[in-house]
Amino acid sequence: MVPPDALIRWCTERLGSEPVRVLFEAAHLSTVLGLRLADGRKVVVKARPHASRIHACHRVQHHLWAAGFPCPEPLVGPSPLGRLTVTAEVFVPGGCQLEPGPDSPGLFAEALAKLMTLAPPITSLPCLNPAPAWVQWDHDEHGVWPLPDDLDVELNASRGPAWLEEAGHRVRRRLLAYQQPPKVGHIDWESQNIRWTERRLHTVHDFDSVAGRPEATIAGAASAVFSATGAPLTNPSVDESAAFLAAYERARGVRWSGDDRQAAWAAGLWVRAFNARKDASVDTDSPALARLLSEVDERLQLAGA
Repeated sequence: MVPPDALIRWCTERLGSEPVRVLFEAAHLSTVLGLRLADGRKVVVKARPHASRIHACHRVQHHLWAAGFPCPEPLVGPSPLGRLTVTAEVFVPGGCQLEPGPDSPGLFAEALAKLMTLAPPITSLPCLNPAPAWVQWDHDEHGVWPLPDDLDVELNASRGPAWLEEAGHRVRRRLLAYQQPPKVGHIDWESQNIRWTERRLHTVHDFDSVAGRPEATIAGAASAVFSATGAPLTNPSVDESAAFLAAYERARGVRWSGDDRQAAWAAGLWVRAFNARKDASVDTDSPALARLLSEVDERLQLAGA
């Protein structure tokens, strides 16, 4: 929670105008505030616990905006507010989540491919590590799972369903065996973070979810979650994931090796398994668990795991 007086001071100092109206407020891993300033501008202010990787995320967003990628223009880079790190960007109204359709996997894949084409080289950035937990298969915890980012629980202190623990172990081993250089990508490529206008890309949000991972695993993670709206059971099917990956290869003009394709499927399954393991820690009857169980064997086979 950002103290109102502190927020007013921060906006006045960093943006040159004080907030006069709250347009919206949301909170999960960060507190996000849409504000109207006294000078008439509309901005989005984001506050979250300090992490050094935020500086690199901010630079990626600015680079992409300057290159013409549809994302909000950053206004203020990471700066302290008490124990929090705060940034500000232009408020981009309009757009909506994409209505599902036969072309959806291709549209999401082409949008990610465009971002990857325009993203800066990882060598030009400050450190992006550690990657967010849902793609942190290279963690150093004692067990299969990294520490979750949004639950105060140690997933390795107890066991989830046996099939899920086994899937997590197998897919993590597959990913650790995949050795390709990292690239900069958006690794929370869910529908709820992306807005469209008449099935054209309008804007992409959540650039705290930038990370350095091998490109096939960035696309693979996206292929397993791109249709997720925040509502239950909105993740892609196996066929939809396959359509996404095929469209991504076409959009990037590349032909992946068999190893690359397996790594992509492994990354997608890792994300889904990690999220399911978190669900299992609070609800053993989660519908997401049953959904993943129905797909896990096929996804493991496609991952070569």
